[in-house]
Amino acid sequence: MDSGLRNYLIITTGYWAFTVTDGAIRMLVVLYFHLLGYTPFEVAMLFLFYEFFGIVTNLVGGWLGARIGLNLTMHIGMALQVLALAMLMVPEPLLSVAYVMFAQALSGIAKDLNKMSAKASIKTLVPDQDSGSRLFKWIAILTGSKNALKGAGFFVGALLLQLLDFRGALAVLSGGLLLVLLVSIRLLPSGLGKSKAKPKFTHVFSKSAEINWLSAARFFLFGSRDVWFVVALPVYLYSVFQWSFMQVGGFLALWIIGYGIVQASAPALVRHSHHGKGADGGTARQWALVLSLIPVSIAIALYFDVQPRMILVTGLVIFGIVFAINSAVHSYLIIAWSDHDKVSMNVGFYYMANAGGRLVGTILSGLVYQIQGLTGCLVWSSIFVLFALLLSIKLPVE
Repeated sequence: MDSGLRNYLIITTGYWAFTVTDGAIRMLVVLYFHLLGYTPFEVAMLFLFYEFFGIVTNLVGGWLGARIGLNLTMHIGMALQVLALAMLMVPEPLLSVAYVMFAQALSGIAKDLNKMSAKASIKTLVPDQDSGSRLFKWIAILTGSKNALKGAGFFVGALLLQLLDFRGALAVLSGGLLLVLLVSIRLLPSGLGKSKAKPKFTHVFSKSAEINWLSAARFFLFGSRDVWFVVALPVYLYSVFQWSFMQVGGFLALWIIGYGIVQASAPALVRHSHHGKGADGGTARQWALVLSLIPVSIAIALYFDVQPRMILVTGLVIFGIVFAINSAVHSYLIIAWSDHDKVSMNVGFYYMANAGGRLVGTILSGLVYQIQGLTGCLVWSSIFVLFALLLSIKLPVE
């Protein structure tokens, strides 16, 4: 086994372990604080700092990774997640809203440090002659498996909460991740992804045109998902369809798992649909156009009360498939268009835009649902995708 593949497997395994805890902690917080009497919107607000600090972390983390090495930023992310999990193990009276939001802020910092480091490091592991198909495949597998395992983490969190208690579940998760962290520190080489020069912080904002346009499109792409997914959909399924919490959690988990499987398969799907050619700016535009039609179609069907259960579930499955391909194409392009010395800063800047879109989508999901219902959220989802499509017009075609 060559060293590049070995290091890729170490990074991927660590990323998988982290991702399971990320999905599990979200489900634990949602279920546990619902039991404490929080409304769904109040529970969603517990994750506000989680999303906000993702913006800050991606901006600073890419620059930090270029200076000290991506292996260090990845391990710092894992250590912060262990700390965030441990913080929530305090007695129930100490779990105030501010305290939980602070713990979630640490978890958000940890998640984005880990994600940025794992994805950016792959660029350094792939030889230049394999920078097309092999890079797309490795990025797609890492991204797709991450989302599938985050969905699995929802199940793990709910199961641990049922078998143990809140603090017992957190102890299992933090202990397991700590073990993975120690093994990764031992096996992963130091200095991975470290820039030969010491980049200044201002270089974070010095991007090529295609990186800027792609990052802007990414902002609206992920806003289009979270504007209905974070608050509106769970509340709608619970209050209108009268699903149980386990049914709601199970559906969302399966959706994310399926989404991840499609992401991992994206290179084959894109090559097939583009007659063997790889992804470029034209690919991003074509798939964004397809995606923009789906949420508004679901909204029209719901507005006229046409088989709402079947249309919503089927439509969201189709949305998940097409969204996953869009996301995988973006994730490949940001790596492919980055130089080795700038990859961590470019990926950090790009995921800052991703986190910004998620933050805006999270806020709008509660606000728009309260004013316009789920149909309004779906219409706004299509509008966001159209913005992503317009911004993608500037992306180059090979």
